[in-house]
Amino acid sequence: MAFGGVRGLGPRWELPRGAVALFLLLLTAAATPEPPGAACSQNTNRTCEECLRNVSCLWCHTNKACLDYPVSRILPPSSLCKLSSARWGVCWVNFEALIITLSVVGGAVLLAVAVCCCCCCCRRKKSRKPDKSEEKMAREREERRIRQEERRAEMKSRHDEIRKKYGLFKEENPYARFENN
Repeated sequence: MAFGGVRGLGPRWELPRGAVALFLLLLTAAATPEPPGAACSQNTNRTCEECLRNVSCLWCHTNKACLDYPVSRILPPSSLCKLSSARWGVCWVNFEALIITLSVVGGAVLLAVAVCCCCCCCRRKKSRKPDKSEEKMAREREERRIRQEERRAEMKSRHDEIRKKYGLFKEENPYARFENN
């Protein structure tokens, strides 16, 4: 079967549209950087869009300041700018919302991976040995079969007695009569 053939009914993994839009906006912001010689402080008291054209800049919304992003730290310190008013990459997402969104998406991915691993392990474990309920059903099925055979043999012997009593008993071999004469 060629690649991209028949698709099964398995789960489809889709990214939320907001995450895709955020990624594309960050990508376009990173794709159009200002010249490396331009300092971020030159864009102070201008617009957020002008500041964030340079990827190494951070926009502080409260005081309309364009600051150099502190690359030695992952998050900008609160003395520089509060997370709720700090913008990087795009102007409409603050750092607080970005951190929360990425945490939730990362947690969901980790949870999905954990659930998949558990399902695979449980399925493999289940296929190795039968369940207690399956064993119980098999035992009950065997007991019913044995009781049915016993009832069948009992009914056959009862019917044979009745046939003997009324002379309707059939001989094992119908040709045995002719051999004895």
